[in-house]
Amino acid sequence: MPQIPAEVQVRPGVEADLRALTDIYNHYVLETALTFDTVAFTPQERLPWLRSHPEDGPHRLLVAPDPDTRHDAPHVLGYATSSPYRPKAAYSTSVEVSVYLAPGATGRGVGTLLHKALFEALADEGVHRAYAAIAQPNEPSVRLHDAFGSHPVGTYTEVGRTFGRYWDVSWYEKALLSRTAPSASPDPARSRR
Repeated sequence: MPQIPAEVQVRPGVEADLRALTDIYNHYVLETALTFDTVAFTPQERLPWLRSHPEDGPHRLLVAPDPDTRHDAPHVLGYATSSPYRPKAAYSTSVEVSVYLAPGATGRGVGTLLHKALFEALADEGVHRAYAAIAQPNEPSVRLHDAFGSHPVGTYTEVGRTFGRYWDVSWYEKALLSRTAPSASPDPARSRR
């Protein structure tokens, strides 16, 4: 595992980060097949996404600002999110996680730092499972999720088409050690027997 730079700190994402976050995401939209988006976003188009990740709760946005930039114009090395897994109420204790790094920030331990901070923040939010969808091939993302105890649970083959070809997506699952999640309640149908 790469050495994590001690001077890099993780904090919640704020609106002042929006342009940097949009630039990072657009890099993956325009240069890779990893997002399955096919058109770049403006910061204004990404604002609802940013606002859907408050500073607390199960749906987080954490950023790693570059410590070598000015405070009034921060450069972001990367970000991690936890978002709703599915909209139905029974899925509320599950999240989908993702990490995006700025070009040039990979291989420096920033993704590891962000992932660790995200899972620590989720420990107090009643989250039971974290899922990650990884477009294949993507060995760096697979290694990151493996390092945090995620395991593959299945692959959708040729599920998305971009850059003139079909891509597979592997799903990874991680059980979270929540300090606040309720234990599983008994099945009502079983208790009537």
